[in-house]
Amino acid sequence: MKSQILSLFLLFSLAMTAGAYLPTIDEQRSNGASMMWDGLLQKYVSNDGVVNYKGLAADQSFALCISTFEQMLPDDSWRREEEMCFWINVYNAFTVKLIIDNYPLKSITDLDKPWDKKFIKLKGKTFSLNQIENEILRPKFKDPRIHFAINCASYSCPRLLNRAFMPMSLNSMLDQMAKDFLNDPKRNKITADKAEISQIFDWYKEDFILNGSLVNFINRFSTVKISKETPISFLEYNWNLNGK
Repeated sequence: MKSQILSLFLLFSLAMTAGAYLPTIDEQRSNGASMMWDGLLQKYVSNDGVVNYKGLAADQSFALCISTFEQMLPDDSWRREEEMCFWINVYNAFTVKLIIDNYPLKSITDLDKPWDKKFIKLKGKTFSLNQIENEILRPKFKDPRIHFAINCASYSCPRLLNRAFMPMSLNSMLDQMAKDFLNDPKRNKITADKAEISQIFDWYKEDFILNGSLVNFINRFSTVKISKETPISFLEYNWNLNGK
């Protein structure tokens, strides 16, 4: 972990000498927190998104990661990619924290209004998961791929990626998450004759038709293409916990 942080500061030094954009102090801290989060994800989340909540709860690095995120809050000086990564990583890290703080449980829905609970404290301001998603991520960035990056700790959710989102690779990571989700037969069943897709596409339909139709969005990322005549239905959502 120390070597990762050292490497990060070396990169900042090189950027300064080369006359490149120099991140703000908060952006530097955010990158440091994201690197800690990245290490934890690689250690405790499988490739298919199964979370080892017991392991994370016992690792003191997780508490340090959370406390590091809590020391920052984006402002207008942040670049778009930096801010977007920050909010996605914070959403996912604090969702995991919510589960750990209430563990053991079978589903996040066992909790009382988990998405409305204001427990995310960032530099003196308090947020809920709903606020981050619906008042920041969705309206500010207007990118439907966000729905495949944030995780609700449930089986039917897009998997929790076992890497943190980083600015330099954000666009490709979002594309990959969209492709992985749409082509995952456990969460979407798409054939040329019919498309049985996640309720996410129903709940947030307005996001997916921002730049066209829902069919266009599906065809952008799905291996199997459908037509506007293809019947579309929505699969029942499985809220069982995405881990052990």
